[in-house]
Amino acid sequence: MKKYIALLLLSLVLAACGTPSGGERAAPDQFKSRADESARVHTELAGLYFERAQIGVALGEIELALQANRNHAPAYNVRGLIHMALREYKEAEEDFQQSLRINNTDPEAHNNYGWFLCQQGREKESIPHFMKALKNPLYETPERAYLNAGLCSRQAGNNKDAEEFLQRALLLKPGLQQALLAMAELNFTNGDYVTAKKYFAGFSQKTDDLTAEQLWLAVRIERKVGDRNSEASYGMQLRKRFPDARETRLFTNGE
Repeated sequence: MKKYIALLLLSLVLAACGTPSGGERAAPDQFKSRADESARVHTELAGLYFERAQIGVALGEIELALQANRNHAPAYNVRGLIHMALREYKEAEEDFQQSLRINNTDPEAHNNYGWFLCQQGREKESIPHFMKALKNPLYETPERAYLNAGLCSRQAGNNKDAEEFLQRALLLKPGLQQALLAMAELNFTNGDYVTAKKYFAGFSQKTDDLTAEQLWLAVRIERKVGDRNSEASYGMQLRKRFPDARETRLFTNGE
């Protein structure tokens, strides 16, 4: 993989520095297209390195992208995510805003900036950005914006809107795990335990690695619907896998 990346970057450098066949100088639009392509590839590499938690390398790739094209909006968007992960919130917001100043129709940038605002406790500011992302007919993953809008609405205490957004996310992608779990939590809070159990079952079928918090939710759901066998099963998992967790203590104390 490293050899492939090195060859790819070398080809970009040669393309940017070379001239067309015959020794003629490249026209300005050719230089522009080469710079745009270089910025695009470096930004994509930055995203890959970021996913692998190679933060320093990812930031280096962003710098190369912006050297090629200072107005490449996706580079600022990716750098915003990196700063957000590093808890450098001022820098993250500046990058998200710069990305949107360059391209205010980018659904990914709106979705990411919306999620950033939500994480900062600015839920009311976040929802319009999710809606702007959804207005773009070319947005390839609208279920993510609906999911984030649902999670942020619930965080703000607006359960009605949260349920609507989460249901729309599940209409687009029925197996979306985060939406299934959020709907289970929401219905449990609303006292609809049978529906909560249905959503949690859909969620748990898609994962073999439930957290202590998720197992504790399952215990409480089964307790409310009166399924003692399932309650005991989830409780056993909780005790075995997370003996020192707060949720295990709550279960042991019969809360």
